Amino acid sequence: MDLVFRLVFFGMMTLFATVSGQGQDVERLNGQSSPNSLNHSVSKTPLERPSAVALDRDRIVPLVAAHQHLLGPDSVRPPEFTKPVTADQLVQEMDGAGIQKGVVLSIAYWYGSPLHKPVEDEYAKVRAENDWTAQQVARYPQRLVFFCGVNPLKEYAISELERCAKIPQMKGIKLHFANSGVDLRNPEHFAKVQKFFRAANDHKLAIVVHIRSLREDYGRRDAEIFINDVLPVAPDVPIQIAHLAGSGPGYGPDAAMATYAEAIMSGDNRTRNVYFDVTNCVTLKNDQSQEELDLIAKRLLQVGLKRIFFGSDMSTDRNPPMGPWWVVFKRRLPLTNDELNVIANNVPSYMR
Repeated sequence: MDLVFRLVFFGMMTLFATVSGQGQDVERLNGQSSPNSLNHSVSKTPLERPSAVALDRDRIVPLVAAHQHLLGPDSVRPPEFTKPVTADQLVQEMDGAGIQKGVVLSIAYWYGSPLHKPVEDEYAKVRAENDWTAQQVARYPQRLVFFCGVNPLKEYAISELERCAKIPQMKGIKLHFANSGVDLRNPEHFAKVQKFFRAANDHKLAIVVHIRSLREDYGRRDAEIFINDVLPVAPDVPIQIAHLAGSGPGYGPDAAMATYAEAIMSGDNRTRNVYFDVTNCVTLKNDQSQEELDLIAKRLLQVGLKRIFFGSDMSTDRNPPMGPWWVVFKRRLPLTNDELNVIANNVPSYMR
């Protein structure tokens, strides 16, 4: 469907929703049910969609939140993170949003970050954070899965990967290139990242990677290195690129995502197991131009909607829970209901 036509359609649909259906979102986000709303109860068989779901935009809800974090009581943290985030809280938020399953990404890599003050017994704290997160996830084995976190540049990185591979509920590894100071243009960093991805592939572990680095000129060149030289060493596992290859909240820079889109559209076999999450790419502040929202929708369609997962990061004093993030995503992007429903029904292969 032509994008301009979809924009007109979306505007009409949004006006209708404002008049007749806006309250349903508020009620669902508060964990309540409208008498006229469909039941997305999480007590159903996991990942079961109610058979009568109509493509009413207000009633389209993701099956999975594929980019979430917890925060332990003793975790190293920036000052804005004032209190722990537990599995109980996460599941309560999922229930309020009608989302059935969640992917919990450990933030243990924070302990090895050059952005934070050095900590004593760094690797011991990395292990403890991963173990605490695993224990939290184990409280909800039918709802949550777990990814360990580690800085791939550290000497202990592969040892921690191998240790984590033995933890129940563990499906993969979360990497954060910016937080870990990774620069793929640095030959030493590049070699360590290659070695780490090869080890993850050997252990059949999926990878979720915040791929944007701290470089001011991050973009096409970094994406090309990743496609040409990193993806080939991990050909057998899903690789989920967070925040549409940016950081969030917000979108961009577009050059990186455009490079991945070009590779996928060209049929590059190296991208066959590449996926993306849209975590916080559409902001809550309504500060994105229509041009930027159109561009996000364009990139989603170019890479293929089957490759796209919803997520909302960690709920904090400054970052609301997942419900409002899904509402702004579905209301502001110029996607049809059918297109939005494809994204909502996607389930990562590492959860099946």
